[in-house]
Amino acid sequence: MGNGLNAEVAKVLKRLHYPLDVMLTCVRWYVAYPLSLRHLEQMMAERGISVDHSTVHRWALKLLPALHKVFHGRKRSVGKSWRMDETYILVRGQWKYLYRAVDKAGHTIDFLLRAQRDKAAARRFFERAVDHNGQPDAVTIDGSPANLAALHDINVERETPIAIRQAKYLNNIVEQDHRAIKRITRPMLGFKAFRCASIFLGGIELMHMIAKGQMQRPGGATASAAQQFYSLAA
Repeated sequence: MGNGLNAEVAKVLKRLHYPLDVMLTCVRWYVAYPLSLRHLEQMMAERGISVDHSTVHRWALKLLPALHKVFHGRKRSVGKSWRMDETYILVRGQWKYLYRAVDKAGHTIDFLLRAQRDKAAARRFFERAVDHNGQPDAVTIDGSPANLAALHDINVERETPIAIRQAKYLNNIVEQDHRAIKRITRPMLGFKAFRCASIFLGGIELMHMIAKGQMQRPGGATASAAQQFYSLAA
């Protein structure tokens, strides 16, 4: 991980008093594999490290936003043909909606957790995705009237409109990509708070993007997904 720390991470570490390598390992395992916090507590105990599951939870809430901010500056550009869809996430016993989009190569464009599944939520997602990644040439959606209405509203304000395609079979790629996220969230048995859900989902998406090769590496150097994740702290 190197000797120097990223400023974002260094800021967080002022409030966390534990070896950084232990914290990063626990946090990475949590967002990379289908494990519960209690699994992590037991796994660390087997290595002679006593860490309460609630402490790992706190580390993740503090470190993941900082690491994601660093990743955002290193994320590779995505394609101009997007596939967008939303999936269900359980928060405090109620279903919330994770809006997601990938390009035709399967690279993650953006994601956003919203409480409602309506035109306002879809528009917020599209505006954020365009702000982060530039305007696409085309967006493929399923038959959702809310998503269609949101894109029409956005196009009204644009000199060059985004082409809209409604073809469910073309959206198989994003629907398949949802599975990688749901596989990790399943052992978590739902989230206790909306803010926590947003942060943890951001961490899961971050690790998923790294695994898909979406992080730029200096000089084209090869590194494992784990090494890339740890490098965000350096």
